[in-house]
This record gives sequence, structure tokens and C-alpha cells, in this order.
Amino acid sequence: CLRADEFRLAAQCGLEVIKYPDHVDEVVNYYSDLGHFTHVVSLFEQGIGLEDAHIGIFTELGVLYTKHVPDKVMEHCKVFFSKLNVSKVVRACERARLFPPAVYLYMQDKQHDNAVKIMMERAPAWEQDLFLDAITKVRNAEVMYKAVSYYLSTHPMLFTRLMEVLEESIDHSRVVSQLRRTGDWALQLAQTYLKTVQKYNLSPVNEALNELYVEDEDYESLRKSIDKFNNFNMIALASKLATHELLEFRRISAYVYRQNKKWSQSIELSKNDRMWKDAIDTANESTDGEIIEGLLRFFCETSEKECFSAALYTCFAYVSPDVALELGWLNGYHNFIMPFFIQNFRHTTERLKLLEERTAPPKEEEAIQDSVAQTYGNLGGFGNGVLMLENGPSMGMGMPGNPAAGGGIDMSGFGVGGQPQMGAPGMMPQMQQMGIPGMMPNGGMPQMQMQM
Repeated sequence: CLRADEFRLAAQCGLEVIKYPDHVDEVVNYYSDLGHFTHVVSLFEQGIGLEDAHIGIFTELGVLYTKHVPDKVMEHCKVFFSKLNVSKVVRACERARLFPPAVYLYMQDKQHDNAVKIMMERAPAWEQDLFLDAITKVRNAEVMYKAVSYYLSTHPMLFTRLMEVLEESIDHSRVVSQLRRTGDWALQLAQTYLKTVQKYNLSPVNEALNELYVEDEDYESLRKSIDKFNNFNMIALASKLATHELLEFRRISAYVYRQNKKWSQSIELSKNDRMWKDAIDTANESTDGEIIEGLLRFFCETSEKECFSAALYTCFAYVSPDVALELGWLNGYHNFIMPFFIQNFRHTTERLKLLEERTAPPKEEEAIQDSVAQTYGNLGGFGNGVLMLENGPSMGMGMPGNPAAGGGIDMSGFGVGGQPQMGAPGMMPQMQQMGIPGMMPNGGMPQMQMQM
């Protein structure tokens, strides 16, 4: 039929043949050898409408589109993606340099690494939204760092947007290293990104930002950065700023030394710049008497009377009065040491007053109350601290059958110790001798005769 140019009859026969996957390639090759490309495409377009159309028909039509009708490739991929052999169609798209359909197929097949690679390698395939969507889903982390380099070289103005997307999944320290290798301009370009990720307090990020602040002579931002994020080599920064031409950066150097307890270096920098308040605050924070005394002597040598007085007042808690008096007497600063001594006397007076209150004897009323309380305490127990109710049956007559009672009265509750009980042998004669009437010979109480 094809040799006779009977294309309609050939198509009818071809539809019956392509139902079998094993004969699809033979049909395509036969049409192609004869140069009937349009007719073979038409044949497979009719074939996808068959009830028993298999995946081979859809896949082969996609391959034919890449060769002969490239404008229909993307639409075909979108409509029949689920019925395509993705790898075969992707290879055909790459051979035909149809990269957007290849990217689409990779994305739909969740092969995000390959999709990103194609977009980075082939400029026509790159789309901002599609790339950002794919880069967050890649499995190989190295692809993300390649994307960083790609954006720096190809789309530098969109670099910040890329880093916003990758913020949660990328190593920012490694990114800073990439930026340094790229050049100083890359750090400047990434300044917004670095400020965003500084909240993680990473040393490379902090150091890079501090360098940018120094380069831009932005001392206010540098000071804020040092206060909030201290994870960086502070001593190196202080040494670098110690010789800076701007005063504010030298002050920051002294401040950093102070933060790291390098009191001497900080005070020396402040003295060289005549920043007396900074020097006094540093000396006071050090709480070191020798450092404070050295600063006081420096003020005396340079005739800085007001600063001498301010240092005495500020560092009051760590200055010995004899040192202040000596320096004031030697240099004639009697009036300038007065605030210190006034404060010292006030402090001493308050301490003495507090000490007197703590060591004062108790007041008379309190002593009387204590004695009364002690007296009632003794009465409550009748001398032995034991209440009468606690003595039980021993307070009354002995119970019958109770030999321990002995028929007498227990006097132990009245503070009378070591005396025999009323019913003890030999007790009755003694009681009679003492003139106690009415006692029966057996130690009991006299019985009353009842008259009827």
C-alpha cells in the first residue's frame, strides 16, 4: 500500500499492526525508510484513539513529535504523561534539544536532580519559579551548591531569592566559603542574605558581615552585630580595628578588648584616643585595684583633675581611701577628692548603723515577755513540764486489783520527787506524827457512815 501510495489503506492496516507492541518499531522504521514521516505521525495519532492502545503507541508518538513536529511535544507530554515511557521520551527530547519538555517530564517523574541539572546546563530550559520549586526537592545536596554558583555567575540579581528558598536546607558556612572564592563582589551581593541568616550565629557569617561593615565604614551596624552575635574571632577583629583611621572603629576595638577581659589593651587604646569615659568604665568593670590605681595616677600625671575625680567616684567600691588621700595630697587635688570621701563616709556610716542594729541587746519589753512566757511554761507542767492529765489514774485512788497504784496518791505531778507513795509501808506513822488527821491505817480515806 505504501509503495502504491495508498496511504488510507496503509493506515487501516497499520492500526491493526501497532496494536502489538513488538511490531511498533517495525512500522515506524518502514514508514521512515520510505520517507513518509507525516503519514506515520498521522497513523500514531489515530492509534492513540484505539480502545486497546498501549503505552508503546503514546511513547512512540512522543518520539515522532520530537523529530518531526516539535511544537506538539510539550502538549503531548502534559496530556499523556501517565501513559509515556518517560526515560525514552526524555532521551528523544534531549537529542532534539527540546529541553523544556525534558524538564517537565523530569519534574513530573520526581527526578528533580536531573531537572535542575538540565536547567543549569541549558539556558533555554531555565525558569525561575520552576527552578526554585525543583531545587528544594533535590536529593543530592551538592546540586544546591552548584545552584549557588550558577546563580552567582548567571543570575546574580536573583541570588537573594534563591537563598531565601534554600535557607532551611543549606550549610551557610559553606556558602560563605563559596562567596569568598568567587570574589569580594559576591560578599557585597550576598549582604542581604548574610543578614538574614545571621540569626543562627555562625562564625563564618558573622566574620563576613563584620568585614563588610568595616569596609562600608558602618560602625553602628558593626557595634550592633558584635553585641548580638559574639561567635567570631573577637581578638582578631580588635587587633584589626586598633589601627583604623576612624575614631569610632578604634573605640569598637577597645570595646571588644573589654568584652574579652583584656583590660590593659582596652584602657591603653582609650587613653591614646583621649576617650576618658571609656577608660574609666573599663577600669570599673575590671574590679582590679591595681588597674584602677594606675589609671588614677595617669590622670594625675596628665593633670586631668576632673577625670581623676570622676574615676574616684565611679570606681568608689574598688579604691582604697588611703590611695585617694595620698594622690590628692601629693597633687593638691583636695577639692577633687571630696566627692569620694563624702561618699565613703556615707557608706561607712550606713554600714556601722546596720551593724549596731544587728548587735544591739534585746529591748526591755521583749525581755519581760520572754520571762512571762517562761513562767507560764513552767506552770503548765508543774515544774516537770508534764501536765496532770497525762498522769492518768495515778492522780486518784488506786484501782482495785492494781498493785502499782498501791491505794495511794501519786505526787510526782506536783514536783515532789523521791517520796514514797501514800500506801507504802511505814507511811502512816509518819503522817500521824506530822499531824494530818483522818488518815486510815491502810493509807486510804476515812469511810463515811451513811445513816438510813
